[in-house]
Amino acid sequence: MSIKKQFVKTKPVCKVTFVLAGGDALKASVVGDFNSWDASAGALTKLKNGNFKGVFDLSKDVTYEFKYLVDDAYVNEEEADDYVWNEFAGSENSVLVV
Repeated sequence: MSIKKQFVKTKPVCKVTFVLAGGDALKASVVGDFNSWDASAGALTKLKNGNFKGVFDLSKDVTYEFKYLVDDAYVNEEEADDYVWNEFAGSENSVLVV
């Protein structure tokens, strides 16, 4: 798993690339504050090597909570900027600082 941040000089956004090892997974999404936890809005594309990848434009100077949804199971990002307890979910969420 990995996250790559590319800041756009001419706009107040950051292009964030999420890459997730796919293994035997059939589908994967990234869900979080930036897409209202909507799996369809955060759908990742499966690559030929089996990994999943997606690029999203996120507002700069914002902290987001997120998780991956892999075949209906929630997974945290190993390279997240931080983790925060979410009382609603009863588990930690990954944190992305842009």
